[in-house]
Amino acid sequence: MLPYKLVYCENYDLHLGDHVFPSSKYRLIHQKLLAEGFADHNDFLTPEPARDEDVLLVHGQDWVRKLRNGLLSYTDILRLEIPYSHEMVDAVWLSAGGSILAARQALCDGGAMNVGGGFHHAFPNHGEGFCAVHDVAVAIRRLQADGAIRRALVVDCDVHQGNGTAHIFGGDDSVFTVSLHQANNYPSAKPPSDLDVDLNDGVGDNEYLNYLGDALDVAFQAANGRGFDLLCYVGGADPYSHDQLGGLALTLEGLKRRDRMVFDAARCRGVPVMVTLAGGYAHDVGDTVQIHVNTAHALAEALNGRPGPPATAGGTGSAPPR
Repeated sequence: MLPYKLVYCENYDLHLGDHVFPSSKYRLIHQKLLAEGFADHNDFLTPEPARDEDVLLVHGQDWVRKLRNGLLSYTDILRLEIPYSHEMVDAVWLSAGGSILAARQALCDGGAMNVGGGFHHAFPNHGEGFCAVHDVAVAIRRLQADGAIRRALVVDCDVHQGNGTAHIFGGDDSVFTVSLHQANNYPSAKPPSDLDVDLNDGVGDNEYLNYLGDALDVAFQAANGRGFDLLCYVGGADPYSHDQLGGLALTLEGLKRRDRMVFDAARCRGVPVMVTLAGGYAHDVGDTVQIHVNTAHALAEALNGRPGPPATAGGTGSAPPR
């Protein structure tokens, strides 16, 4: 039996058709986790959609009304970069509910994974880059409003900077935001996170892990003794060397080491981890699925206290804030 719960629903699929974002990946991840015997049906929780009052903790009433009623303008849809449909809206509300559930479960078990979510480009009053509702921000605000957590750390390892995250939590010392991303990539305008690590094109495993180790040290030091009640990990699959929308050069092994580094850093400090599976546009969708499945394995290994890979990263002092 797994030491944590996976949150999933077949309706996570955004029904995008022939699109670079393979939203069918959620179903494929679920199938692979079951088929390989890593998880059984009892390891999965089925989420309820987020309530509008949850989404409104982050997003403006006008944006919620537009999404709910199909009132997006041509400009809204161009910025969102995915076609509008009621199925898409239902899916993102469900993903937000999934991240709320995963965050609550992480507080109980030390970790949990939403097999979806990570829509870090969504802003309060518009969507961007395939992201309509910022599920991670909704989960943090819901748990803060409930008094379940006070302070959260967001560690974003997508190849694209978490611009929505940075904007939503800018100036809020109850949430510390970290983003490791390719500098020469989307989005063109990058609002400052608390810690941005702008990576050059072609960065590979060891260099990336050095930067990540330093960034995690900086983030936990920034807690100033107050600590964090929850770490929200945006586990992007797109730093992969064969990703269509990325320009970094991480291998499958390097990406799993990345995940394990985050999980071990949280575990040794007693901070629960909520995982979302973001990004991923590999030429072979099977690679994207495997990257996310490896993230699930890395979380189980960390929570079970299994030794991680040899330490080859961290402590270089080479990850400056942007």
